[in-house]
Amino acid sequence: MGTTTRPIISEKNRYWIEKHRYYELKHFCLQYPIWKQAHAALDGFSKRPTDLSAVSQTNDISDPTLKCAEARSFYLERMDLIERIARDTDLSLSNYILEAVTEGVSYEHLKSRLEIPCCKDVYHELYRRFFWLLNKERQ
Repeated sequence: MGTTTRPIISEKNRYWIEKHRYYELKHFCLQYPIWKQAHAALDGFSKRPTDLSAVSQTNDISDPTLKCAEARSFYLERMDLIERIARDTDLSLSNYILEAVTEGVSYEHLKSRLEIPCCKDVYHELYRRFFWLLNKERQ
């Protein structure tokens, strides 16, 4: 169940961002569960994923512990960014916003299953604000 927030809003809206930039940021956020799973899988001792070269800054390091630490840092920085922007958007609704942007759930899901304590208009305003703030942060 995806969110039904329109990607195109009036350029007069204070949270306007270009449609394709919105999609880029949305897909960035939808990677959050993947990052969370990868971060948890990297404990630095017992496991060594084969795809560490994808996140490693340098390919000439032969230290697997360092590669693991770099990968954990890579995932943690991105997760922290999304969590921080959700808190900056609205502290009291940050958990709902975080779930919406990282899981792609709709307002209807948040209202019926999680009992979000705001109306649809407020939610959509905050949803747009989240992506506007993320856009400013990732420029």
